[in-house]
Amino acid sequence: MRIRTAGVVAVLGLALAASGCGDNSKDEPAAKESPKAASGKLVIWADDKRAAALKPFGEKFGQENGVTVEVQAVSKDLQTNFVTASQQGSGPDVVVGAHDWIGNLVQNGAIDPVQLAAEQKSAFNETAVKAVTFNGQVYGVPYATENIALIRNTELAPEAPKTIEELVATGKKLKAEKKASEILCLQSGQNGDAYHIYPLYTSAGGYLFGTAANGDYDPKDLGVGKPESIAAFQKIGKLGEKGDGALKRSITGENSIATFTGKKCAYLVSGPWAIADAKKAGIKYDISPVPGFAGGKEAQPFVGVQSFYVAAKGKNKALAQEFVTNYVTKPDLAVALYNAEPRPPALTAAFDQVKGTDPDLAKFSEAGKNGQVLPAIPAMAAIWDPFGKAEAAVIGGADPAKTITAAGKTISGQIK
Repeated sequence: MRIRTAGVVAVLGLALAASGCGDNSKDEPAAKESPKAASGKLVIWADDKRAAALKPFGEKFGQENGVTVEVQAVSKDLQTNFVTASQQGSGPDVVVGAHDWIGNLVQNGAIDPVQLAAEQKSAFNETAVKAVTFNGQVYGVPYATENIALIRNTELAPEAPKTIEELVATGKKLKAEKKASEILCLQSGQNGDAYHIYPLYTSAGGYLFGTAANGDYDPKDLGVGKPESIAAFQKIGKLGEKGDGALKRSITGENSIATFTGKKCAYLVSGPWAIADAKKAGIKYDISPVPGFAGGKEAQPFVGVQSFYVAAKGKNKALAQEFVTNYVTKPDLAVALYNAEPRPPALTAAFDQVKGTDPDLAKFSEAGKNGQVLPAIPAMAAIWDPFGKAEAAVIGGADPAKTITAAGKTISGQIK
């Protein structure tokens, strides 16, 4: 997850739809029919990396159940393409994607709840199950968690900073000594990045949505534009281009990792997806939680979950339920997906199996243990663009109070 964008789905023409995805049979299996008796084929959509990892497991599942399984890679706009294909009746039976799609997918009638027994739920990381629960129902089978942390070049910065102020002081010293050209690599760009700035926003007291009595996010309690968000952006502004220079719009999703691996900054705020590049560059690194402001609250990153969903309009729904509830829940499949792209497995048994060979897993998990589940409610789609642009403007020197108040009004108007 390098950057997040609004989850607004447009009605698009699909080249994929023309490829004949899904079963041509008009008969859905009856609710009580054995999955092995289901006719036709099971079609699974995933991105490139996960599709490659899933293919041998799909073949094995197909052999065991006497059906054909097609795992199809969708390289771009997977969520949008899935919703559009679902509306056209040409979508897959199973789709793999992020948990924060759920609100949008449910709103569009694109996915069904999944039937996980209590014993199965208990086999997963508790946060992962919470993430895939929407309106009191479980809508996905989680397989991996993800969150950002502070990745540190230990040759330049041997000790993990306890506060963001300590980080800035060390970064300034490294710049003065010409050992680095940037204080911190935290991606913003010209449009901001709400996902990566969120730990600092929460440490300074800001919030996006309050919570209802049942613990769900409450879209009616919008924190953006309230006094807490103004105070948070005032602190963020002091780290910006007119202040300490730790946050800069020239650090983007395209160059933040490369700037770190090029040894131009000692600190990178990123996720597990950055580690392969750091290793390839021969960087000696360590991973720790993103530090918060001195005297502030604990910095809380978003915790995201990757999940399997059953398509509401799939042609083999009973077989899809069987696959996601009784096959995806096996450790060997979770480990294969981890090997395809190392992110902490949501299945406890799989996590325990790989943690011994990957010390980074425990460090990322520790950095995210007090994180906040990324909101999956449809209202979250209204947050990304206005919040990000406000962040970028404040980093560039705009007035924090006016900027975030205006963003709050824009977001509130979109939610209504």
